[in-house]
Amino acid sequence: MYYKHYKRNSLRILFLAIITIGVASCNSYKNLVESPKVDTQGIVRVDSTLSDTTTIANIPWKEYFTDPKLQVIIDEGLNNNINLKIALNRIVSAEANLSIARGAFLPSVSAAGRIDHTRLSLGANGTDVLGYTSNINSLGFSASWEADLWGKLRNQSKAKYASLLNSYEYRNLVQTTLIANIAKTYYSLLALDEQLRITKETIILLQKSAETMQALKESGQQNAAAVEQSNALLYNTQLSVPQLESQIRSQENALCLLLGRKLGFIDRASIDNQTLSQKLDYGVPAQLLAKRPDVKQAELAFRSAYALTNVAKANLYPSLTITSATIGLAAGEFSNFFKPEHIAAEIVGGLTQPIFMKKQLKGNLKIAQAQQEEALLTFQNTVMTAGQEVSNILYGYKNSLRKNEYRDKQIQSLTNAVSYTQDLLMAGEATYTEVLSAQQSLLSAQLNRVNDKLEQLTYSVSLYNTLGGGTK
Repeated sequence: MYYKHYKRNSLRILFLAIITIGVASCNSYKNLVESPKVDTQGIVRVDSTLSDTTTIANIPWKEYFTDPKLQVIIDEGLNNNINLKIALNRIVSAEANLSIARGAFLPSVSAAGRIDHTRLSLGANGTDVLGYTSNINSLGFSASWEADLWGKLRNQSKAKYASLLNSYEYRNLVQTTLIANIAKTYYSLLALDEQLRITKETIILLQKSAETMQALKESGQQNAAAVEQSNALLYNTQLSVPQLESQIRSQENALCLLLGRKLGFIDRASIDNQTLSQKLDYGVPAQLLAKRPDVKQAELAFRSAYALTNVAKANLYPSLTITSATIGLAAGEFSNFFKPEHIAAEIVGGLTQPIFMKKQLKGNLKIAQAQQEEALLTFQNTVMTAGQEVSNILYGYKNSLRKNEYRDKQIQSLTNAVSYTQDLLMAGEATYTEVLSAQQSLLSAQLNRVNDKLEQLTYSVSLYNTLGGGTK
């Protein structure tokens, strides 16, 4: 009677300890190591001291990209893009891995039923062959559990949690990149539309110029060379139309692929309707890179490596395990099987200290420590590379804006030059080469102004992307 009472109390104490230690371990699974320290002073090269604490990365993409037609196709891309769907599946997988790691804190419990039927021979010389029969029927629950004495399970859970966060940042990285690629492709398409429009308008003017040269030749004021040179410039300009149309079709197809739709026409606005901010709020250097998904990924990779190093350390120490804790009913016959006297319990546990595996375990620890150091260096390099990208884009964007004033003046001067040379040609005071040169220079300047606008739009998208904008 005393033995049964002692055994019952032992089971209660055992399961209470399992639950207490398991819950204590679960409570700290989210506490990751602090972020690795990186000196961000001067990491972004700017021409002035920054004091603004805001960043354009905090602006939702629907507010940053104001073109309604662009908003529609970005939204379509976020719903249908294949790479983004893959990223979402990675999150599901990471959540499942974290759930498995958290489950390791608790006992593994299973229901089991068993029938043991044994027949033995009795006596010597083979007498009474298989005359002895033994039956044991059992039904109950079985549990196994490992105590997290050194934080091995807790750090494994931390590593899985960091991996889960990493999968979210990967999704954010795919999303920000997708939005940037859609916007850049869209703007490139608008630029090609505008270049095609300018080219076709120029062709009309060149046709009139060629007709004028022909009329002057017939009146004896110009020679055949002037006519042929004028025609050659017209043909050269006409040759660019099929090339531009092919580029437009290619850009439409590329945009359809990003949107996850069948190839076809893209409904769009014009590049003249796209507005640019003359000054973008990009924040102080320490905050510039705080929202970049790749920087966050590198940081989380370090945190995961740090936790796995602690796991490798914990493997060097003894482990306390309950390999089997069983409670249920056991009896030789099924009759009266559920009587209290047929209750049975068994506990099998042990304390294991690695001895001959220590060299392997120490090797695993060295590997984990090297991977942790590698993750730290990768994080530092990612931050520095991010700073370089932001610096280059900021400088390029500001200098691109500086070209606008000079480009407008250039086009105005060339427009006047074309008009003046045509008048002088009719008066016999200018040669046909001066007229052709002015017309060709004007077309080139007009196309370059479109390229300037595209460059600035691309810089604004790239800056938004490199600062981590587009996750909202």
